[in-house]
Amino acid sequence: MSKNDEAIYDAKQLGTGKMLVLGLQHMFAMFGATVLVPILTGLSVSTTLLFAGIATLFMHFVTGRKVPVFLGSSFAFLGGYFAVKDMAVNAGMTAEQGLPYAGIGIACAGLLYLILALVCKAVGASKVMRFFPPIVTGPIIICVGLHLAPSAIDNCNQNWGIALVAIIVVIVCNIWGKGMIKIIPILLGVIASYVVAAVTGNVDFTAVKEAAWFGLPIVKENTVFSLFGNADGGLIISAIITIVPLAVATMMEHVGDISAISGTVGKDFIADPGLHRTLIGDGVGTTIAALFGAPANTTYGENTGVLALTKVFDPLVIELAAIYAIVLSFCPKFAAIITAMPAATIGGVSIILYGMIAAIGVRNVVENQVDFQKSRNVIIAALILCLTIGIEYSAKGNIAFPVGNISISLSGLAIASITGLVLNAILPGRDDSFAEKPNEKLSGSLGKY
Repeated sequence: MSKNDEAIYDAKQLGTGKMLVLGLQHMFAMFGATVLVPILTGLSVSTTLLFAGIATLFMHFVTGRKVPVFLGSSFAFLGGYFAVKDMAVNAGMTAEQGLPYAGIGIACAGLLYLILALVCKAVGASKVMRFFPPIVTGPIIICVGLHLAPSAIDNCNQNWGIALVAIIVVIVCNIWGKGMIKIIPILLGVIASYVVAAVTGNVDFTAVKEAAWFGLPIVKENTVFSLFGNADGGLIISAIITIVPLAVATMMEHVGDISAISGTVGKDFIADPGLHRTLIGDGVGTTIAALFGAPANTTYGENTGVLALTKVFDPLVIELAAIYAIVLSFCPKFAAIITAMPAATIGGVSIILYGMIAAIGVRNVVENQVDFQKSRNVIIAALILCLTIGIEYSAKGNIAFPVGNISISLSGLAIASITGLVLNAILPGRDDSFAEKPNEKLSGSLGKY
């Protein structure tokens, strides 16, 4: 990391005003995906914002405010939500009545993080990381970005003119901008695109006008506590069996995300504050969110992309974004404004951010000097990449596996992650030396973006 980057690392050196704006940019970076999950599942946008903020602050507390990470809504469990809602309908309920049952499954999935955290604490992260070498985490990080890419293009297809405004503003500000302009390209891209869309009549503000200024963000009917006294035991078991296995893949994604953040910032967060601490933050955040009717949380690549673009790595800017989310969760009118944001605006900035995630994965493989002369490494990378992209495009994003009378749906990314992990463990020629300092070579490279 250069001296200039080290100077920028502490956001407080930029002044209060710039620091507050940087936090706002991180909030906008996570909004598109975070808000989309409740829209797709039927959960509350306000509840989602509240517990995304709370989970993020808890993560920072557990990690000693060392890791600049934001916890937003996870897409990995969407299949679980849809499956449980279908089960509820088959049981004579409405689809919405199935949401609390899905919440139970998500809460239990979050507890698996705590089990892995205990293992990391007991035997050491390095021994656990031997199962997550760059040949596995690198392609997974690449696939995280590529897996998200279709949603960015779909959003852009709504109006490429509006999307291009966001893309051009981000590029111009980041390449030719000076001072603060260069640091907040994503926020400026969102604002410029949103304004153009509003002026050209491409935004419907009806819901904004009708929304109240203040309201409680928790919807009792969506919480797990609403089931007390009238729960369907069979549906609870089915929800747990359907959703909990998905956590195996999301935990691997967690390791990949923390590796990406480590490489972006230039600090080995797997060693300090420790993988067990980040897992606890992620797992507890997910469990609490699910109990109160919010989606599962996950470490957000969108904000990692912003870190790479701005070179401002102080966790304080992420904490500000979390506080903004909590405050705004009590304002239904603001939630309506965000919901009214054109899909093309979200798509425009997402193309750059998702591409940045994939690029970080490439750097992970290159800077750790993964040996592709070894057939085992070629096979592992090939299967991770091909399974993720292939299932995404030819199998409608997931494959269903019947387990008794229950069908478990796994995404291409989940299947690819599990495949990569298993193959790395069983194929001969595994290189465990990287586990001592898994991000030593990567640490100095990603700050160059």
